[in-house]
Amino acid sequence: MRFSRRTLTAALALAAVAGFSHNAAAADKPKVALVMKSLANEFFRTMEDGAKAHQKAHASEYTLLANGIKDETDTAAQIKMVEQMVAQRVNAIVIAPADSKALVPTLKAAADKGVLVINIDNKLDADALKSKELSVPFVGPDNRAGAKLVGDFLGKQLKSGDKVAIVEGVSTTFNAQQRTLGFQDAMKAAGINVVSVQSGQWEIDKGNTVAAGMLRENPDLKAILAGNDSMALGVVAAVKASGRTGKVDVVGYDNIAAIKPMLKDGRVLATADQFAAKQAVFGIEIALKALAEKKKQNDMPTEVKTDVVLVTKNTK
Repeated sequence: MRFSRRTLTAALALAAVAGFSHNAAAADKPKVALVMKSLANEFFRTMEDGAKAHQKAHASEYTLLANGIKDETDTAAQIKMVEQMVAQRVNAIVIAPADSKALVPTLKAAADKGVLVINIDNKLDADALKSKELSVPFVGPDNRAGAKLVGDFLGKQLKSGDKVAIVEGVSTTFNAQQRTLGFQDAMKAAGINVVSVQSGQWEIDKGNTVAAGMLRENPDLKAILAGNDSMALGVVAAVKASGRTGKVDVVGYDNIAAIKPMLKDGRVLATADQFAAKQAVFGIEIALKALAEKKKQNDMPTEVKTDVVLVTKNTK
């Protein structure tokens, strides 16, 4: 089949217009960055999976760039990650900060360049934000209330005067502090004695080491409350190694998949579900809405509460 020069020229022109339209549409589609803490933690892998599933279902609406650090305490790597996202000209950053204070200056720099910042999982420090005249919406659960739910359930299994210990997350993070306070609220209400609070850095191995020390130092310990389920896994191993399985109760927070068999057989008494797969999605949706409405950083709500529920072996 032969085409006239005029027909061919018209076809090429139409193709060029179609290509331009496609590129323009891609350029108009906002880019949202999801910056998480350690992807070695199942909680954040679940969060990432939820975000990717949401983007796939809304592929025409936005582009997602997702990344996380290797170590829960590698704040410097997360700061660099945020800077890289800004350099890639993202429109919004949804972040679970590794440190509640240290990330604030970097996020302020991002906001000053017109990038919308949404905070999930671990709340940024209010005073640090105020010092930078920055307002960042926090999208997430009430960690203190969630931890109290778990602690209250544990308290019903113990007697007044019993001794317990708390394995805390990274102590400089808001959610670690709030979960510890929630555990302490519940123990105080039940008349139970908290004899030790030590950081397990959110990680299995560190949680194991800390719990092993607690068990050695307190032979009459009745329970250990872990600030997340990764540390709870380490605590369970320490309890087993000490020969006290069934004698020392363990509770956690996050409801990761690895903890579920332990809930069933009693090695873990309870945990809290804050719906990891939805947390990032909530933040992304708020970012997309703000971008569509052309809102500025300080025009967004300061807080959006999400659900947290108690999970035990009887939870369906």
